[in-house]
Parts: sequence; C-alpha cells; structure tokens
Amino acid sequence: MSNFEDRERAEERKYASEEEKIFKVTARRNKALGLWAAGLLGLDGAAAEEYAEHVALSDLKETGEEDVFKKVFGDLQAKNIDITEHVVRREMSALMEAAKNEI
Repeated sequence: MSNFEDRERAEERKYASEEEKIFKVTARRNKALGLWAAGLLGLDGAAAEEYAEHVALSDLKETGEEDVFKKVFGDLQAKNIDITEHVVRREMSALMEAAKNEI
C-alpha cells in the first residue's frame, strides 16, 4: 500500500507543478498582452504597466481566456482603434507561445 501511496503523491505533485506552470505562463502572456494593447491605446510608462496589471487581473473573472480577450478587445474598440478580433487573438496566441518559451 505504501508504494501505491507514494506513486499517488508523486502524481499529485506533478499535477500541481504543471498547474503552477500553466498559471505562470498565462499570467506572463496576459501582462505582455496588456503592454501590447497599452501601446495601441497610447499608454506608456507607469500607465502602461497599470493597464497590463488590469488585463492580468481580468483573467480571474471567468474560466478560460475569453475574459482577457473581452477586456482588451473592448478597450481597443472603446478608443476606436481599428483592429479585428482575429488580430487580437493572433497576438494572444503568439504571446502565449513566447511565454511558454520563457518559462
């Protein structure tokens, strides 16, 4: 029974480690997306950093990434930035790959 319990604990640690990595990668992507959008919105410096933090926090509203997309795309539309959903989603995907490579 001890051998089974050891394997079970090892699997639980592995799962927790993978979930933590996913969280870190996603948070990094969200901040990078916020900085990208901030540039389109004409924000820089502290204002861009603050906006990026708001984007990162928006990920806590819903499961998945739609809440982040809605935040960024909605903010861009509100400022009449000429951009499509496809461009924002493509940037999200590219930044996710970059974040995976960084972590």
